[in-house]
Amino acid sequence: MHKFIHVMLLLCFMSLSHALAQRKSENKKAQQYYENSLKNLQTHRYEAAIDFLNKSIAEDPTFATAYQQLGDIYRSQRLFDQAIPNYREVLRLDADLTPLTDFGLGEALLHTGQYSDAIPYFERYLNTNISEKSKNLVNKYLADCRFALDNTQASPIKLIKLPPSINTQYDEYFPQLTADQHTIIFTRKENNQENFYESHLSNEKDWSEAQKLIGQVNSDNFNEGAHCISPDGKYLFFTGCNRPSGYGSCDIYISKKENGKWSIPTNLGAPINTRGWEAQPAISADGKTLYFVSNRAGGFGGNDIWKSELGEDGKWKVPINLGKNINTPYDESSPYIHADNKTLYFSSNGWPGYGGQDLFMSKTDTTGQWAIPTNLGKPINNHHNQTAVHVNMNGSIGFFSTQDSASRQLDIYEFELSKDIKPAPVAYIAGTVLDAENKQPVVARVSVTDTDNQKVVFEDRSDFQDGMFIATLPIGRNYAVHVQAEGYLFDSRQYDLTDTQLANEKFTTEILLAHIKTGNTIQLNNIYFDTNKSDILPASKSDLSLLLDFLKTNPTVIIEVGGHTDNTGTKELNKTLSEKRAQSVTHYLLQNGIERFRITSKGYGDQLPVADNESEEGKQLNRRTEIKIIDQKKK
Repeated sequence: MHKFIHVMLLLCFMSLSHALAQRKSENKKAQQYYENSLKNLQTHRYEAAIDFLNKSIAEDPTFATAYQQLGDIYRSQRLFDQAIPNYREVLRLDADLTPLTDFGLGEALLHTGQYSDAIPYFERYLNTNISEKSKNLVNKYLADCRFALDNTQASPIKLIKLPPSINTQYDEYFPQLTADQHTIIFTRKENNQENFYESHLSNEKDWSEAQKLIGQVNSDNFNEGAHCISPDGKYLFFTGCNRPSGYGSCDIYISKKENGKWSIPTNLGAPINTRGWEAQPAISADGKTLYFVSNRAGGFGGNDIWKSELGEDGKWKVPINLGKNINTPYDESSPYIHADNKTLYFSSNGWPGYGGQDLFMSKTDTTGQWAIPTNLGKPINNHHNQTAVHVNMNGSIGFFSTQDSASRQLDIYEFELSKDIKPAPVAYIAGTVLDAENKQPVVARVSVTDTDNQKVVFEDRSDFQDGMFIATLPIGRNYAVHVQAEGYLFDSRQYDLTDTQLANEKFTTEILLAHIKTGNTIQLNNIYFDTNKSDILPASKSDLSLLLDFLKTNPTVIIEVGGHTDNTGTKELNKTLSEKRAQSVTHYLLQNGIERFRITSKGYGDQLPVADNESEEGKQLNRRTEIKIIDQKKK
């Protein structure tokens, strides 16, 4: 990409020089210095070119062409403050030298936040004989100026620069936070080499001295950056460029944290990576959707944001462009999909903003369509480039990188999100799956099902090293959480998050999986009945399906279905009700192909409580359906 920019700038300089060939200086020394500057431009020696142009101007202060060339070089290096006086000098000395003076001055003023001053120059340039592509760019710049002038009021958001333990004299950018909010991983560019660093939070306020990631994810010969991290902090998706295993100039790779070290990266391969440019991955909290940036064919122009879904076979599907409500003819970059799975943050220089790259937010509606993006506004965005933003799991704190006005280096800042740019509230489970007998980690499939529509909203596996998993739960729904592993009884839990006050809650749980052994039990926490009735409600389907699959997978297992109630009502009524409910579950299993001899049912009423009946929470725990293994032999 940098080589491409240098080539384009060189062509621009050479084209301009050719057009101005007749505007030579009468001072031979000044003209010679000018021609020497052109020779240095051909080999990208910009500092030398600037030096010769300054010498040329010193010899001939009326040499407008030298001022124009000097302004163009400064502008190409984003030294807009230095470009402006040179363009103004061109207009003073020779206003008809080239229409590009108006464009260059307008762009430099835009990128220094002088929006009202920039507009007349853009409008004048628009009225010259320019291409359709140039007209589109100027109109985009005019839209930026007008947007900025209409949105001068900054929100009361306070930007806090992260400490020197993270921000140094080098560029730091692409911050990513783990779900527990105690580790930040970012990219640092040091001596033109990009590597990953991490810092840990202690005492809820102090970030440790950042260190390179341990393991084999960083390299000495290649650049690594533009990454995302899975909520559990175990998987790192990142951009690797010009590697031997690459498909194109930059590809997306993945590395796993094992025994505290990051593994050798693996190229994600086709269809994610192509012979083009793929970068800046963002993985959804459920691990099923990968967002990334690409310049592949089929986009809207420039770099677009695409997504790929993970198939049932564990392979990534053909990527889909996010469409015109996200992508523009210019560049979109740095996608970040929040844990609510419907709020996308990204950077763009195509949507109206304050100049350069701004940060935006878009949300999907009920049909899955993306809304027109919202500019995050001041003080987050300004006339500098804002490259990436990350929002923590509970949606309260954001981290982003932006340029310092004085040093021009990128640093990482923290801010509190205002209500209008917050994602949907979520809660999450931080769980550990262990063997009930020896307390060793168990690799188990963890799934979360919305009991209202039976949609699986999360699916993952617990880590083989420590049994940990993190599952996100959007607020406002009731969920069944299931944990299954070969050779074990499954675990069924209920999380009722219909109360919006549970937003941003963290549920920590230890799940002890029992072996399939006579006498062991499973508690089904997502079997639902109407009050004082035994008809199974539709919301029970996820637990019933899980039980059915378990019995089919383990055909030698013989079970007892036990019904239990709280102590509301008489003992006789409770026993009768529990018997009928147990029979309803038995009937479901028989209807779905389980042999009669493998199932018995029994109602226990309120005889075997697992909690006290003094509170509604205790009563809810006592209203349950239990499955007991009574034998493992066919009869």
